[in-house]
Amino acid sequence: MERKDHMDAIGAAALMAFALHLAFNQVVIKVTAGGFGPVFQAGLRSVGAVLVLYLWMRLRGVSFSVPRAAWAGGIVSGLFFALEFMCLFTALDTTTVSRASVIFYSMPVWLTLIAHVFFPGERLTPAKIAGLLLAMAGVAIALADRGGGSVSWAGDLLALTGALCWAGIVVCVRITPLSEVPPAQQLMFQVLVSAPILLLLAPFLGPLLRDVQPIHIAGLLFQIVAIASLGFLAWFWLMTIYPASSVASFSFLSPVFSVILGWLLLSEDVAPSVWAALVLVASGIYLINRKPRSPA
Repeated sequence: MERKDHMDAIGAAALMAFALHLAFNQVVIKVTAGGFGPVFQAGLRSVGAVLVLYLWMRLRGVSFSVPRAAWAGGIVSGLFFALEFMCLFTALDTTTVSRASVIFYSMPVWLTLIAHVFFPGERLTPAKIAGLLLAMAGVAIALADRGGGSVSWAGDLLALTGALCWAGIVVCVRITPLSEVPPAQQLMFQVLVSAPILLLLAPFLGPLLRDVQPIHIAGLLFQIVAIASLGFLAWFWLMTIYPASSVASFSFLSPVFSVILGWLLLSEDVAPSVWAALVLVASGIYLINRKPRSPA
């Protein structure tokens, strides 16, 4: 598809669905940690994603070759990927889904600031700034009442580091020759580089296995197929069509969805403030993605 300079209805619908998908994955990671150590879980996910991507690329006849000029960007993005998910999975193991999610999904703030400097045509505007502030305020309101959930400074810092690494991946994809590489090869770089790093680090960061049950294996398989391979392919594909900061801004919906899914699936208490937060988040996304008026 042709690259667009603003978000349209199709892109918005796809990104809202993807935000819900990611929110559900936060719950899945938390549940799966009952059977696997967090870093070991992330490493197994990357290994599985390598296999799924390999089969998908073979079946679709997608080339595995990558220009030598793109290798440096691919390796750096893979290092960011490894650190991002080592931090996120450990954060979810040490704090609540809601708290880790709101910090992790602050990524669009950092990306939008970076985009202002590095990405032509994605400069900060008063509307974007107002939209980001509204969305962040909405998320903060939704998570103000955590109902006795655990709080961990280590978890907070790990989630924030994960958010910065996620923004770093986007920067690598956009400002290095990796931008000329199709999404499948970009993602293959990331899971292929991250898999051995995470598996080598896992034994030093706690027990590899806990009380493994069928639900934990199912959760790991879901992450491999629906998130780390096909899900991220969809996200990278959307990044090639719409402005990076607009795509990333929809991730503000994920922590709100995480609260709702926590209520439905984990029996977490949900305050009425969640509904007010949804209005603020929706308003913020509208401001961020509103098409600029054409000059008269």
